[in-house]
Amino acid sequence: MRVGIGYDVHPLTSGRKLILGGIDIPFAKGLSGHSDADVLTHAIIDALLGAAGFKDIGSHFPSEDKSYKDISSLVLLGKANELVTKKGFKIGNIDTTIVAQQPRLAPFIDDIRLRLSQALGIEKERLMVKATTTEGMGFAGRGEGIAAYAVVLLDEGYEAYS
Repeated sequence: MRVGIGYDVHPLTSGRKLILGGIDIPFAKGLSGHSDADVLTHAIIDALLGAAGFKDIGSHFPSEDKSYKDISSLVLLGKANELVTKKGFKIGNIDTTIVAQQPRLAPFIDDIRLRLSQALGIEKERLMVKATTTEGMGFAGRGEGIAAYAVVLLDEGYEAYS
């Protein structure tokens, strides 16, 4: 078994959609970034890549590459998952945490879990999404940005889950 951890953060800005886990979250601001700036999906990608022994998300999908401008992070997740499965790994489970003071994310958690699990081809029960605030402290607490953490467990063989 292999474990990977991912972290991502993007600033909040006006004029952008807020996309988390592939879901459009109604909010006055969105996340700024080269792609759709989906911090949750980016953290999962980094955790997947790290667990499988690959370099980080920026090495595989550099922001200098214009083909990734405004791309859905779910597309990038699919590409990362392909790399991981071609190397012989299967996802055991994924555990994530979104850090945001606002908006309230609890109503969207089930939809996010479903969307991400479908994108990865795994059961929803293998993917957990949690959300927390920072009680007003730091950049997230001041509403300047949103961060996400992800931990991925990979199994080196398919036979354990067949």
